[in-house]
Amino acid sequence: MAGAALALSGLAAQQQQPAQAPPQQQQPQQPTEISTTISSDQAGLPPRFAVPDFIALPGEGAASSAKPDAEVADAARTIGRVLWDDLNFEREFALIPRDVYSTVPAAKSVADVPFDRWRELNADGVIVGAVHKTAAGVRVEVRLFNVRSQQMAFGREYTGSIANARLYAHTISDDIHQQQRALRGIARTKLTFNSDRDGERLAGTVENRGVKEIYIADYDGENQRRVTTQRSLNITSTWSPDARSIAYTSYRRGPPQIFVSNIYQGTLEEPTKNGAGQNWLPAWSPDGTKLAFASTRDGNSEIYVMDRDGSNLRRLTNNPAIDVSPTWSPSGTQIAFNSDRTGTPQIWVMGADGLQQRQLTHEPYADRPTWSAAPFNEIAYTARTGPGNDLKILELATGAVRQLTFGEGSNESPTFAPNGRHLAFMSTRAGKAQVFTIARDGKDLRQVTKTGNNYQPDWSK
Repeated sequence: MAGAALALSGLAAQQQQPAQAPPQQQQPQQPTEISTTISSDQAGLPPRFAVPDFIALPGEGAASSAKPDAEVADAARTIGRVLWDDLNFEREFALIPRDVYSTVPAAKSVADVPFDRWRELNADGVIVGAVHKTAAGVRVEVRLFNVRSQQMAFGREYTGSIANARLYAHTISDDIHQQQRALRGIARTKLTFNSDRDGERLAGTVENRGVKEIYIADYDGENQRRVTTQRSLNITSTWSPDARSIAYTSYRRGPPQIFVSNIYQGTLEEPTKNGAGQNWLPAWSPDGTKLAFASTRDGNSEIYVMDRDGSNLRRLTNNPAIDVSPTWSPSGTQIAFNSDRTGTPQIWVMGADGLQQRQLTHEPYADRPTWSAAPFNEIAYTARTGPGNDLKILELATGAVRQLTFGEGSNESPTFAPNGRHLAFMSTRAGKAQVFTIARDGKDLRQVTKTGNNYQPDWSK
């Protein structure tokens, strides 16, 4: 997700005023960098990295004895802590716990690194950073050093506003993963989901009102923001590939229709406004030019495709059964969907032209397929496993199915991270319906939401 789609504030479905994009993250002339990959001195183990708090420095041009202001000091602490969490999330590096850093003298600049003390903690790499106050905001320096050779393996500088210190940490994490592991990090990505947390503002019970609004959040659950303010049922939100728009289903005008909120333009589109029937469950094509969706406009619930403005409508399925929940393959050449044409809901797949439809799953009940990004050619889905549901992943190349969750609450609506290494989903394991993330191997379960009930997450590209 591009940096311009991160710091969102004051969002509303009416979009009377466009949301402001965050500061540009610049990478000016960088210091000399020896492009090396840091490895562990123990074969087969990930390198051990230390990420102490960044150094807070006074404004540029200030006396060396001057103290940084509280805002800069807070930003420096935040960047260090969030960067540790971001790097730890991908499990490419073994992060040394921060509570042992007190034995190492705090650095006074990015060039002041006590390598011998970090070596005592068995660190293979140490990330040292500094935050300078500038007339326009801040300048953030970061260096990754190989502790054994004392050589710099990574160096960057970023300038912009101090308003969202977490954004600097997310950007640094993604840059380090790319440079050190050729891995696309997901620290700057976002989640969207629907929530009933604001329902208490109206009379009556939440169940009778059916009020849900669309929300967005950082991948780790921070910076949760509301997108819609319609006091109606707004569900099944999904990010456009450029992460600048959200398509969703809304009952604000009566029967469900599809809406597209353009976050930064401050505009709202209604691609099914002039269509008949009920229209719901939109899914963006990988190039962002089309939406697949389910509709009853011809009687039965079928899968259709249209351009994002509602033009060039094409019907893809034609079956008396219920066909819903489309999801595109990364190449855009296939669409998986849910159908009960064999008696119980199962996952099916077809070409993007609607041809060559075939059944993929044979579960007691299967729903809500989501296609992973390359190189993982997989489809995750919801499967009935008992009183509740669990998540399963189908490997398309082999047909093998592996189960990801095992009966703790009901687990539904999976969505893959853009690098295919994680999933977000809804689970009732904490009591109410909440959004969680989990690694594709079933490890590292993390709760993202805690307020109200939260459903049907989608992970930005």
